[in-house]
Amino acid sequence: MPPRTLASLAHALGAASDLDAAFVALGEALAEVDRSAHLVLLAFDVRRQLFTEKRTPDTGRVTRARVDTTYDHLPARLRAVISAGGQFGDAGDASDEYARFFGLESVLNEEGLLALRGVLVDGHLSAVVALYEPRRFFGTRVMERFAPYVALFELAYARFAEQEARNEAVHTLEDVTQRVHGEYVKRLAQLESELAEARNTPTSGTALEPARLLALEAESARAREEARRALRRAEAVEGQVSAAVSQLEQAHVELHRRSETLRQKTRTIYLIDRVLSLDASTMDPRQLADGLLALVGDDMQAQRCSLVLRVPELQELYIAAAKGLAPEVTEGKRIRMGVGVSGKVAASRQPVLVTDVAQARGHPLIGDEYFTTGSFISFPLVYHDDLVGVVNLTNRVQRGVFMDEDVERVRLLALVISLVASHAALPERLFDTIGVR
Repeated sequence: MPPRTLASLAHALGAASDLDAAFVALGEALAEVDRSAHLVLLAFDVRRQLFTEKRTPDTGRVTRARVDTTYDHLPARLRAVISAGGQFGDAGDASDEYARFFGLESVLNEEGLLALRGVLVDGHLSAVVALYEPRRFFGTRVMERFAPYVALFELAYARFAEQEARNEAVHTLEDVTQRVHGEYVKRLAQLESELAEARNTPTSGTALEPARLLALEAESARAREEARRALRRAEAVEGQVSAAVSQLEQAHVELHRRSETLRQKTRTIYLIDRVLSLDASTMDPRQLADGLLALVGDDMQAQRCSLVLRVPELQELYIAAAKGLAPEVTEGKRIRMGVGVSGKVAASRQPVLVTDVAQARGHPLIGDEYFTTGSFISFPLVYHDDLVGVVNLTNRVQRGVFMDEDVERVRLLALVISLVASHAALPERLFDTIGVR
């Protein structure tokens, strides 16, 4: 199985059918980060302030066990971090002691560390993610490397909590409606039976008086009115539940949007980290140029992209790296400043966003250029007011069209590319390496 990245974990959490499947995906992600660490999800009863159950991922499934440990067993410092959520609280030297509280004896090591992170739903503690890892003297703690993965899981946890609340509200409404209707039918049948019996009773010494008949009819009318009011109350409750369900659905849509935004930002940070690591480890200008192109191309999911750098001391550009271009467009090909899309963007130092070919024909900067693609972005690379080059992106994989917010993301990536390329003297070094023509 390929390593579980943040992007693949986000996809697995989005496809998970229930909380157990989501927690299994989180456990697989932890195995990719550190196989010697162990993960437990502790369910929390906020009313009783009690941990009631633990879930442990185990080879594609989840095992459950009762815990029944009170919250006040934990120190005040650790409780404050857990109640706030958003980060791990370290149990430190008392890790083994608190691990035993939660029934983790089977994974205890002689030198282990326990970290706890609260999972909040509507501002209240709903569960705790417990991470037990071996104690190491060097390197980054597993809880620090694993924190972004747990943050994604918390989004999935909130989604399943919303679904559970929605189902509970629907079941409550159904129960109330059925109970009210049953009582109404039962009472109405009883009154109708009494009234029919009174009307059919022969006139004799035991016959009901007219006053009694009127009283039964009045009671039957009152029962009908009470049933009508009960149904109105049930309809009002149904309206409230429907409104609550609508709000939950809107919250779920907003949660999904924020989850997607977080996933994109996390991927961007990962790609920037990869490029900076490449810059620190390689002396090959070709490899660095390919890495810079991969940074913006992979982040923006562009099937065709190119990195164009400025020819030293000349009003020309050259193609430093490219992906998906026509065979005749090769590395080292020169482009005159002010000619073509890249040349005009370099000359004006203004980015160009085109959503379709029809718009491109009327663009004031591009003019009468001919295009074989739809949406694209061409962005200038400028560092300390010096032109470094231009990056071009087109043929987006998923949505197909670049939008205004994409230009802002490219702006951040362009700053990183300009910084790395300038400090590495990439335009000059690569110019001499690939034999620009």
